[in-house]
Amino acid sequence: MNGAIVSALPQLGVMGASYLCPNCGLPRDYEHFDESGFAKTPDRGRQVVIARFQLPPQYCGLFENFSQFSDLLGNHPPEVETPGLQWIISVNNRPIYPYVSLEHIVNPWGYGSFGVSIRLDENATVEFAVRNIGHPPPDRPETRVSRIGGRIVGRFWYNPIYGDATPRACHFK
Repeated sequence: MNGAIVSALPQLGVMGASYLCPNCGLPRDYEHFDESGFAKTPDRGRQVVIARFQLPPQYCGLFENFSQFSDLLGNHPPEVETPGLQWIISVNNRPIYPYVSLEHIVNPWGYGSFGVSIRLDENATVEFAVRNIGHPPPDRPETRVSRIGGRIVGRFWYNPIYGDATPRACHFK
């Protein structure tokens, strides 16, 4: 076979010149964000932001994971349903599908969670909020949640579209 070899992986020379990691393809200057918070369950019809992170200007990123907590879950791990409470993850005030209105815990705090991979545009704001749309339901008072928590995790890096921030040899000697 005398044809050219085609590879889906970026060439190492290109990655070295662009300062991308040859293992993961992310810029070498990336940083992590890890924000979390706890709150009292909001009153009916109200919403509370339990975790928030805003990327710096001229930085973009990747939202990678989230975790949820309720005092009911903490006391009895099988209690993942939170009827009447909506867990919402949004970027720039727009809910991220499919995390638009979860009414149960899908990534419990303290357990191995399923990761996500959602690209974040420059200067994006990620928020994790809980809205009370009718909690506790009148027919299920035993599901009363009084304390909630959330955690959001990801990475961010300088966006080279705003200018090259990597040190290079001067070509104008």
